[in-house]
Amino acid sequence: MLQQTKALADGNRLRIIAALSRFPELCVCQITELLGLAMATVSRHMGVLQNAGLVESRKDGRWVYYSLASDFPVKLKLWIEADLMPSPEIEADRVRLDEITAIQVEELCRKKAGPCDQE
Repeated sequence: MLQQTKALADGNRLRIIAALSRFPELCVCQITELLGLAMATVSRHMGVLQNAGLVESRKDGRWVYYSLASDFPVKLKLWIEADLMPSPEIEADRVRLDEITAIQVEELCRKKAGPCDQE
């Protein structure tokens, strides 16, 4: 539990968890686009979340997709829904994610000038 709490102490990682709470899975390029960070920085954040057991990844060709862990803590999920989701920043992320997920992953990665196969 301490490792999970430390993983969520970063605002960007909380934003990632909130995004994954709304979408069954997101490609790393979609998360990168949402956060406006370098792919390497996002990959480090995803590694922290994965090591804490909060997210899982799967690779599909050159794309890496993330989802909430199958055993994601129920109480944490309830807190996210009740207290985190209504925040203005998370609501803005939701709107932005609707735009991002409307773009094909291949097109989005091409825009980022590289494959989305970095974990």
